[in-house]
Amino acid sequence: MALKVLGDRVLVKPDPEEESRGGILLPDTAKEKPQRGTVVAVGEGRRLDDGKIVPPPVQVGDRVIFSKYGGTEIEDGGEEYMVLSSSDLYAKNA
Repeated sequence: MALKVLGDRVLVKPDPEEESRGGILLPDTAKEKPQRGTVVAVGEGRRLDDGKIVPPPVQVGDRVIFSKYGGTEIEDGGEEYMVLSSSDLYAKNA
């Protein structure tokens, strides 16, 4: 991957969308956006006014739940990713 995440941003590979159950076909516009994924890159952290850096609360490989409409969708090497601020992350697997 040729991307380097900056600041308090986190790069997440969203889980694939689940197929509908019972054979009902839904158009892409009606499907729920995935809200879970795996962290693949982490920025250095948020810089405080006194110059100290607070690292993001996650590490590469963590499974996270994130804001449904937060972040920015990007594509790199044919793969879909989300660039999220640390504040858009709600939880991680312990």
